[in-house]
Amino acid sequence: MRKNFGAKPILYPQPVFIIATYGEDGTPDAMNAAWGGLSEENEISICISADHKTTENIKNRKAFTVSMATAEFVAACDYVGIVSGKDQPDKFEKAGFHAEKSAFVDAPLILELPVAVECTLLSYDPESCRLVGRIENVCADESVLNEKGKIDPKKLRPITFDPMNNEYLVLGEVVGKAFGEGLKLK
Repeated sequence: MRKNFGAKPILYPQPVFIIATYGEDGTPDAMNAAWGGLSEENEISICISADHKTTENIKNRKAFTVSMATAEFVAACDYVGIVSGKDQPDKFEKAGFHAEKSAFVDAPLILELPVAVECTLLSYDPESCRLVGRIENVCADESVLNEKGKIDPKKLRPITFDPMNNEYLVLGEVVGKAFGEGLKLK
């Protein structure tokens, strides 16, 4: 028997994205967003409301970065999601984050979060809250790479958001090979 919960934003896994921008004065800003994902091969779509300081910054600068939140920095990643940059202009610094300017877009990379997607704004619809960015580059700190030079989720320890229980969960267990397990049923 199944239990019905109604129409709710419950989907597993939900990524924990940390969106980083520069304000008008060049101050780095960041926010936590879970409603997003890839929408084309070179596009990312995220749902963020128009009233966020980060949304204003993206519209002004036409750029942003999206970092994967990690287990190591769960408190800082949660903090930038519960505090508004409009009320706490130095929340980036209070989170303990340090910025480095992206070489690809006019937005900061968060040094503590080792994987980031660097994006140029393609569109923003305030009615649907849909932000779409063109992926200009994906970068990863060498500390999270495996011996083949690829991102190792076990080293990265990305977290997801559990909307039913309001918890963060760490990813990392391998249960099969993509494009391989299904071949067993062919």
